[in-house]
Amino acid sequence: MKSLPHIVIVGAGAGGLELATTLGDKLGKRRRANITLIDRNRTHIWKPRLHEVATGALNATVDELSYVAHAHQHHMSFVLGTLAGIDRVQKTVQLAALNVDGEEILPARSLNYDTLVIAVGSQANDFNTEGAAKHCIYLDQRAAAERFHQAFLNIYLKASQLTEKDKLTFNIAIVGGGATGVELAAELNHSVHQLTRYGFRGIKPENVDITIIEAAPRVLPALSPKASAAIQRQLESLNINLLTEEMVTKVTADGLEMKSGRFIPAQLKVWSAGIKAPALLTQLDGLETNHINQLLVKDTLVTTLDDNIFAFGDCASCPRPGAEQNVPPRAQAAHQQACVLAKSLIEKAAGRAPIPFVYKDKGSLVSLGRSGTIGNIMGNLSKDFTFEGKVARVFYKLLYRMHQQALHGVQTTLPYAPTSAARRGQNTDDYAPRSDKPPHGPVIETALRKILYCHSTPLYRCRERVIRHRINLRASDDIKAQG
Repeated sequence: MKSLPHIVIVGAGAGGLELATTLGDKLGKRRRANITLIDRNRTHIWKPRLHEVATGALNATVDELSYVAHAHQHHMSFVLGTLAGIDRVQKTVQLAALNVDGEEILPARSLNYDTLVIAVGSQANDFNTEGAAKHCIYLDQRAAAERFHQAFLNIYLKASQLTEKDKLTFNIAIVGGGATGVELAAELNHSVHQLTRYGFRGIKPENVDITIIEAAPRVLPALSPKASAAIQRQLESLNINLLTEEMVTKVTADGLEMKSGRFIPAQLKVWSAGIKAPALLTQLDGLETNHINQLLVKDTLVTTLDDNIFAFGDCASCPRPGAEQNVPPRAQAAHQQACVLAKSLIEKAAGRAPIPFVYKDKGSLVSLGRSGTIGNIMGNLSKDFTFEGKVARVFYKLLYRMHQQALHGVQTTLPYAPTSAARRGQNTDDYAPRSDKPPHGPVIETALRKILYCHSTPLYRCRERVIRHRINLRASDDIKAQG
């Protein structure tokens, strides 16, 4: 009997996980191919939400997704491991040994592949700035976001022991005025006010200085000048300091030195300027890379030297027909590439040629914290159209819903999930879909499992609680009627 083709995907970020999920549902379920997903982490969290983890606005443990459970539900296999190399002749992927506290948990291993997809994402690029690696936190991994959050809280805990006359001034410096830096600054502004309300009065909000340092003439230079100006206006209204056309030359324990000679004091320093792919990609059996370690790919996302190896997302340098610059390293680009690559690999499994990828810029949304329950969002859509307020807030939330929909399907992912209401202690019954009314009797559990099959998401758990609440109410009414 002929063995099924084996598709191995290395990297379970937003793009890699969406691709593996689609292939598992389309090929794995129908036994047309074996799908294997590899990642060094056990759980997934959407990278654009790391700034919320860093400020404590999001509990990563509640919002994470288990790769093992997700793989089981979507007809694929998950392997825990870190990419160590590949052998293009033997078509094998080498994984490094897994060690925990000096003990080897998993030995070095290798997996055979017929088609290999590399989607390992990117990491912060400090441009070899002196002291940056030692004194800055790079907000590119969940562990780093949690480390920032702990350091942030520790400063407040220490300040809580100070006397009134020794009140502390807290300086936070963010290098990079892109989306990550801007969203982190706005969310931090909200957090410092919340901590004061919660009783941490050692640091007053007016004594917290948040500074964004950007080398370009304006923040978010990738957006239109109109959108950038609107964002700058909002940041200034939050009393966030903006230093544009400033370049960091050295980072010390006390702060940052600028090329202009200026010194910015900071107890907490974040580097979010620039990205690069992991250095390991330059050692993958001769595959071509660029100056920031990205794998060079054709417009079909096939690597330039091997038709059996694909790459996409931040770790790939993909050309844009008719444009001087390549596809930008953005979440929407990875999502679009995952959709096209899924179709290409399905075509490849049928013996047909892969599909060319054409990037479509659908605009940008940047969260600038909260104003009540609405928040302030700026978008750069269709040329120079900028909008803000409630509509933009809804669009921003829908970005995450689109990611959830790609992973869990339309029926499981609701446009307006009751999760936020449940966390506020509100009655979530009004937020649940009216169609989710399981019948009475012993089949209730089975119906719940069929309707809400995604056990690894908080959305599943919240919807299940809502439905159980309704069942209990109806059962109570039946008992009263019978009595």
